[in-house]
Amino acid sequence: MLSQNFLRDPAAIEQIVRAARIGPADLVVEVGAGEGHLTRALARRAGRVLAYEVDPAPAARLRETCAALPTVTCLVEDFLTAPAPARPFAVVGNIPYALTAPIVDWCLRAPGLTSATLVTQLEYARKRTGDFGRWSRLTVRSWPEFEWRLAGRLPRTAFRPAPRVESGLLRLARRPVPLLPPDAMPAYRRFVELGFGGLGGSLHASLCRGYPPRRVDAAARAARLAVDTPVGYVWPEQWLALFRLLRAPGRG
Repeated sequence: MLSQNFLRDPAAIEQIVRAARIGPADLVVEVGAGEGHLTRALARRAGRVLAYEVDPAPAARLRETCAALPTVTCLVEDFLTAPAPARPFAVVGNIPYALTAPIVDWCLRAPGLTSATLVTQLEYARKRTGDFGRWSRLTVRSWPEFEWRLAGRLPRTAFRPAPRVESGLLRLARRPVPLLPPDAMPAYRRFVELGFGGLGGSLHASLCRGYPPRRVDAAARAARLAVDTPVGYVWPEQWLALFRLLRAPGRG
């Protein structure tokens, strides 16, 4: 059995579906479909739903739910080992919190993903979206391609059994136009690793390990970044500005 808290509250389910912004032409991949409460709501909005549930106990009820929904396919298998659909698709799910990191990683790696709307621990959602005033490496690394947003909070009473932690609604949306060209992304990711790779201290100090200090000084001034700013407190937009200012002309 997976440690999962099943959604039963209609208001919370509607909140998730609204945040997902899906329409009748959309393909939705639901992760952690459970007994199908969210699945029914997704089926009313989306053109087609692929409902994944690996736990055989709730999957038995999910099969019954899907039998009455002609646009839904029930898949009793591990979402993390499933291939991504060939056509554009959105992911929606009340996911097992212990699997949040690999599920988010799957979403970021899927070429056809347009968005992912996931119920996670509130602390995780806040951390990834800068809601604590700090920014994580994963968020900064993927920022040119994905927008990260805290789309809401869900009460403990919306779940059975009620979780011990607060829950949040994390939304990842692929940018229609990336903030960097695709051929610049490998260099940008190396830049982010250099910035986060220092032993404490500031982003300025970390970048000086890979670039001439005078160039880093000038770039920091242009990006309005104080030299003593800790790396986690640098906004993603400042990372992009620094990268554009420091990379060699004509190189990705």
